Amino acid sequence: MKELICIVCPKGCHLRVDEENGYAVTGHSCPKGQDYGYKELTNPTRVITSTVKIDGGIHRRLPVKTNRDIPKGKIFDVVKALDAVEVSSPIQVGDVIVKNILDTGADIVATRDM
Repeated sequence: MKELICIVCPKGCHLRVDEENGYAVTGHSCPKGQDYGYKELTNPTRVITSTVKIDGGIHRRLPVKTNRDIPKGKIFDVVKALDAVEVSSPIQVGDVIVKNILDTGADIVATRDM
């Protein structure tokens, strides 16, 4: 039995996941918690937020994020790959900065106009 705190919404439900009983999840107050508990033990993923270099912007770094969650094991590889990325302004919120980063199926998108 694993105990987790759900991070999907602000409630922070205390979940219990029974690995021996088909990953049955208890303690959730919404369906998102049940999905999170199962997914966290079978294939954990995260949305990545970071920055990339920008030329001609009002700041030196442009905030970015993945447009979907990626496998937790690829976080450091993605962040390292972003070190080599440099863009030029103007950039709009939602612009794709890197398409399909490291074959994860996730795009890196801008989270600020600059």
